[in-house]
Amino acid sequence: MIKIRIANRFREIVSGSPDGRPDWVELIALGHGVGLYGPDSAVWQVHGCIATLVGGVRALLLQAAHPAALTGVSQHSRFETDPLGRLAGTSRWLTITTFGSHEAIAKEAARVNAMHAHVKGEYQTKAGATSPYQASDPRYLLWVHCAFTDSFLTSHLAFAYPITKGADAYVKEWSTSAKGLGLEKAPESVAELKATMDEFLKNDLARSAKTLEVVRFIMKPPLGRVSLIFYKVLANAAVSTLTPQQREILGLKDVSPIWRWLCARILNFLSYVLGSESPSQSVARERIARK
Repeated sequence: MIKIRIANRFREIVSGSPDGRPDWVELIALGHGVGLYGPDSAVWQVHGCIATLVGGVRALLLQAAHPAALTGVSQHSRFETDPLGRLAGTSRWLTITTFGSHEAIAKEAARVNAMHAHVKGEYQTKAGATSPYQASDPRYLLWVHCAFTDSFLTSHLAFAYPITKGADAYVKEWSTSAKGLGLEKAPESVAELKATMDEFLKNDLARSAKTLEVVRFIMKPPLGRVSLIFYKVLANAAVSTLTPQQREILGLKDVSPIWRWLCARILNFLSYVLGSESPSQSVARERIARK
């Protein structure tokens, strides 16, 4: 069926596996209990929503606005040779941390920490000074955390998807997600998140020589023709949710509202094609139900 083919191709793009169950999904079955969150949490509601597709692209763009994050990605990531692999890698940490047990989350944090140990070097600050960076630095982790939190929340709300417990509940719940990576304190409300994002904008965010190159790549990665058309809609919808200041740093112009309108239709179609729950959520529910 065409529906199954579309669903399988989409899952392969996002997770690296046609059935949406790459090998690491088995980690979600590991252990017992609900983990950090659970089916009734705001985090499950937001991260289980199809709008995370837009949020993920938005987060990648936002990360490029920070010179340290940008340098880390350009020097230590395989994004230029394997863009789908990088997307799948990001999806892995997010998915396991959202739906996994405490045992699974600890294993995934250890894997990411081992990778972060090699991500270090020097970058040019907003003031023009040369400064060292390391992926495990709390300041670096805070920016990545806030970029993801703000992006998933903004995208979710932009398409009018509900958060039963409220946006503050999502921010507070997700604030615990990166503790295993070394981030002990993160914003716990929408107001705190906005204040932190504003502080980064004032003191850290800047356009570097690499910014426009990376942004161009994020906006148009080397995908097949059909995949690229679909991705273009997601990317332009993501741009439409950025603030004018963020777009200016990234060298992006405002886009027509038609992109968000078109994206909403595509997201609704994908929800129909894929069903109400991802394979990861189903595996998590099975684990939680075990005695």
